Amino acid sequence: MMRLLSVAACLLLISGWLTADDNSPAADGPPAMGDTVADFELPVLDGETVKLSELAKDGPVVVVVLRGFPGKQCPLCRAQAIGFGTSAKKFADAGAKVLMIYPGGVDDLTAKAKQFLGGQTVPDGFTLALDPGYTFTSAWNLRWDDENETAYPSTFIIGEDMTVQWAKVSMSHGGRSNPGEVLNALKGKE
Repeated sequence: MMRLLSVAACLLLISGWLTADDNSPAADGPPAMGDTVADFELPVLDGETVKLSELAKDGPVVVVVLRGFPGKQCPLCRAQAIGFGTSAKKFADAGAKVLMIYPGGVDDLTAKAKQFLGGQTVPDGFTLALDPGYTFTSAWNLRWDDENETAYPSTFIIGEDMTVQWAKVSMSHGGRSNPGEVLNALKGKE
């Protein structure tokens, strides 16, 4: 009986190994380096939409997931966005576009995102997309589902082939990416 159970367990392990898709994101975690991500389309502030595959067709896309509005504007997200914005020319020189995603509930998300910008304009090569209802955030397993939380601050570099070339996910408010490390990753130095 033990031998039969051992054989059955081995067959189950082998069948799971043979059918596993090594390039898909883990069902219980965010996308990791080497994963192929599904395309998505999100609204932007002007009422249009942005599609990841359209941005990625000409080069890498840096996807920066902000915390949105968990009852107040996140000062760390604001500082991160300003840091990336001041490096806009360096990202353009590296051939990358930057997609910042502002998640939140459906009500007043556009107004909250405009408030987040604080009257600043989004630099050329950058897009600020909205994630109403946390659809994207949940699909990428980045939803920080706790009181006064929205999403884990995260940054990904997505290649033209829709694979994750670099990833950093912070499970706290700090520990998020900075422009220098992302630019180094784009240049292959990290």
